[in-house]
Amino acid sequence: MANNGSNRRAGPVKGDFILPPETGERDERTEELPRQDEFWRPPVRFGSVPVEKEPLGWDRRKGFRKFFPQVMLPLQVAERVSFGHPELEPNRLFWGDNLHVMRQLPNESIDLIYIDPPFFSGRQYNVIYGDRNELRSFSDIWEEGMPGYLIWINARLFEMKRILKRTGSIFVHCDWHASHYIKVEMDKIFGYTNFVNEIVWTYGLGGSSKRTFSKKHDIILFYSKSGDYAFEKPSVPATSARMQGQNKGMLDVWSDIPSLNNMSKERIGYPTQKPEKLLERIIQSCSAKEGTVADFFGGGGTTAAAAQRLGRRWISCDQSRIAVALTADRLMQQVESRVGALLDVPDFTLEHWGIYEAQQLFSAPPDQFRAFVLRCFGARDEEREEGVHGYKGEIPVWVGDPDRRGAVTASDVQAFANAIRKTLRYKQDNLRDGVMLAWAFRPDATEAAERLRKLEETDLNFVRLDTVRVDSPRFREHVAALSTDHADYENFLTFVQPPTVEVGFRRVGKLIYDFDASDSVAMNPGAEIINVQWDFDYRERFISTPGYSFARGVKGVQYKFPSEGRRRVACRVQDDMGGDGIWMGEITVE
Repeated sequence: MANNGSNRRAGPVKGDFILPPETGERDERTEELPRQDEFWRPPVRFGSVPVEKEPLGWDRRKGFRKFFPQVMLPLQVAERVSFGHPELEPNRLFWGDNLHVMRQLPNESIDLIYIDPPFFSGRQYNVIYGDRNELRSFSDIWEEGMPGYLIWINARLFEMKRILKRTGSIFVHCDWHASHYIKVEMDKIFGYTNFVNEIVWTYGLGGSSKRTFSKKHDIILFYSKSGDYAFEKPSVPATSARMQGQNKGMLDVWSDIPSLNNMSKERIGYPTQKPEKLLERIIQSCSAKEGTVADFFGGGGTTAAAAQRLGRRWISCDQSRIAVALTADRLMQQVESRVGALLDVPDFTLEHWGIYEAQQLFSAPPDQFRAFVLRCFGARDEEREEGVHGYKGEIPVWVGDPDRRGAVTASDVQAFANAIRKTLRYKQDNLRDGVMLAWAFRPDATEAAERLRKLEETDLNFVRLDTVRVDSPRFREHVAALSTDHADYENFLTFVQPPTVEVGFRRVGKLIYDFDASDSVAMNPGAEIINVQWDFDYRERFISTPGYSFARGVKGVQYKFPSEGRRRVACRVQDDMGGDGIWMGEITVE
């Protein structure tokens, strides 16, 4: 779309698929780690003492891909939220495993990374939303104690270093449980000389202890990509004399930013939320206007919200569908309320990796659907012959229609068999196998494929066809096969349905109504609804009413409307597999 004579591409729209590059699994070699021979020199005077120069989990041939193999699945643009500037390249909000999302981002494309990863403080403390992906990942983290945790985070820190620009920086937020272990690993990944600061954020709130000094601070490790990193030292508020050194500059102990109390307007309902002022200081110090800020443990979207208000581009990622829904809601609320200077706010896309909305696939254009299915199946989108859509290795692959109601027929099977017989490999090398991928196969199609296989006993004109449902375990076998002792990929590559949302309501007083979503049903097998959001002034775009965005396990609420009149109300729910659905209704408030 043009703007002021420009022909800049508007970027992806809802329903688009972003396919990863068709490349094999690349090796990660030791040259990609910093050379620190002098720093890690073996101590000769003490004899033969082993020195671990490489980060925990690093393999000299495959790097971190030994324990976390690469999975190149497509990205699905589930939604594009527009703020009236479609000509601007959109910001990006990802739902999926951050390691695999980062592996699809280009080298040296990010100016600043801030992450607040799970602290090594126990399983339940870090399980905030209750999504199955969250539970699976956090279970993996603590299976093998501190070494397992460090291998898990090192693989991600390595990718963050790759995508940082040469002038970029990274801030890692942690606490006493693991900060010293993480620093040792970051010295190996980023280089000891690229360590800039250990920032102590002391916040004051919280309980006391009779047997220890009260733990009232977190640690933020600040590393640069190189010695040429962007930095502008922030000014110190006049009321913060304790934070000023002799040169009146800011110290590395930050005591002027309190943690969020339960009454804070920023609160969106989960315990580990960080204040926006903390992120503002980091963003203003180490990124310029229009620079790109990324947070790959996005949580409730504090980093994205601060970056958006400060005029930065942003990327945010979380493995919880609820966290992503809350982030999107928060960013839309920020623009709607016009907090700060938000004049030319770019759109943002919500992109799914590994867990895809089936409803969008059913209505996708056939060519996009086929390209998506082929890439998910580990095949190439390559039409060498008519009637063959792609190849897995040298095996021809055919893909059915996106509409799940159009089951494959016997004539489709026969047509594909004939197409295989016309291929060069069939004629020259006697390769007779083929694979058909579709949502469903009619009984006559399955019978036709079986008859073709039986010809192998009596007729040289036989063809062996496998019929594979797109939503079956067989379709994702190649992904599950990548699982190792350190990575469980069984749940990657799944398709989810939205819940059926049913809402009842009744008047209980003047302007006061009870709303109940208890009759809503999760449509994904074995799934449970775990979050309900409410918008009591729905205007064609869901933006939750303050205080009604995160209600884990609470399906009934009471709301007092500001005045009488006709009102549109919307309810949005998420299940623990990632299904997301909306209900909208109109009521006359009395």
